[in-house]
Formats: sequence, structure tokens, C-alpha cells
Amino acid sequence: MTGADTARIPRHIAIVMDGNGRWAKLRHRPRSFGHNAGRKAVRNVVEGCLREGVKVLTLFAFSSENWQRPQDEVGALMELFVRALDKEVDELHANGVRIRFVGDLASFESSLRQRMNGAMARTSGNDALHLNIAVSYGGRWDIVQAARKAAEAVARGEIRSDEIDEALLGHWMCLSDLPPLDLFIRTGGECRVSNFLLWQLAYAELHFTDTLWPDFDQACLKGAIEDYARRERRFGKTGEQVAQKA
Repeated sequence: MTGADTARIPRHIAIVMDGNGRWAKLRHRPRSFGHNAGRKAVRNVVEGCLREGVKVLTLFAFSSENWQRPQDEVGALMELFVRALDKEVDELHANGVRIRFVGDLASFESSLRQRMNGAMARTSGNDALHLNIAVSYGGRWDIVQAARKAAEAVARGEIRSDEIDEALLGHWMCLSDLPPLDLFIRTGGECRVSNFLLWQLAYAELHFTDTLWPDFDQACLKGAIEDYARRERRFGKTGEQVAQKA
């Protein structure tokens, strides 16, 4: 792969995995059936990212707003998390995938947090793909928790308030140690970001598809990457400036 080819591959992809419930409804099955089918789509996309050379994949698995869903659905999702961790970690680890859970993990029961921490510890040395799973996560929560950490640093006398700029505040955001977000994908036909990675989305390319998440396969992923590759990313500059730099 040439340098030009590599530049057309997004280093960091984030996906809102939408449409599990509607997929199940079309088949006259319960929503939990759709969530289970969505787990298979996760495996397909992880494999696709490894094949395409994507370095970071961030998946929106459970938002801070999802706690408002019916209790039986939340319970089914928690059970699915446990089963997925027990079944998938070995294979992910064998393929060099590093797992990280981001969000308000304190919201989960201690047994599930232990499984999450165990998966993160076991895969911490891997580097083929950084797989971030956003759970009990919200973009506004992310900004607020970063602001609190900045305020605490000011209170301790480590920094002055007038020293806080975008770079410094960004240091306390989730995923700040990873490549910036390049490509945001949302499945299921909705065209909104739903409080996901609000800070990190500032210069990401957005790709919306009608495909429901359980049907999103490696061909769909490749199509989104090809769409990304056709775009000119200017970051506030003119097209002429970008062309000169290239």
C-alpha cells in the first residue's frame, strides 16, 4: 500500500450502531433478538477494520440516555454485554485487539465492571486495533467531566484558569491519547449524532446509511471508507492550500 493509499484510510472510525430494534421488528421478533444479531455485525466490522488497516474503532454501544429504556431491554443488554465479554475476549486478544470501555462505568454493577476491567487489562498490550466501546457514555458528559478535571487542577494550583485552551481541555477528554476521529458512521437511516463524541466530531467526516446495524457488513464498511477517500479534508484551509501541501 502506497503512502497515498494509506492516507485515504481513516485512522479512527466511530459508529453509532442503530437499527437493532427495527431489524427485529421486521422479523416479528423481540428487540433482544436484534441486539444479539448486532453483536455479529460488531465481529464483522472489527474484522473489516483489521483487514483495511484502520487503527482505532469506537462503537456507541450504550448511551447515558439508554438507561431510560424499558427495564427488560436494559437487562437484556446488560446480559448481552456479559456474554459478549465471556465469548469474544479470547478471539479479540488473539488478533491483537486492545479493548477499552469509555463512559461512566460507575453506573454498572460491580460484577460487570470487573469483567470490563479484566478485558481491558488482558488486552492492554495489543496494538493491531484499538477497540473502544462507549457504554453509559454521552458527549456532553465527556465535556463536563473534562471541565471538572480542569477545575480540580486549577484548585490544586497546578494550572491557572487562563491557561485552559482547547488543547489543554482536550487532554482530559475520552480517547485523547488516540488518533483524532476521522470518520463517523451512523446506521439505521437517522441523520443525527445523538450526543456521541461531540468534542471529537469537530472535523470528522460524517457518513449516514439506511442499512440497519445487523445488516452492516464488511462490504458496507468498505463502501463508507471509499466514500471517505473521495472527500477533500480541508480543516479550515482552502482547497488550493490542501493541494499545495499534498
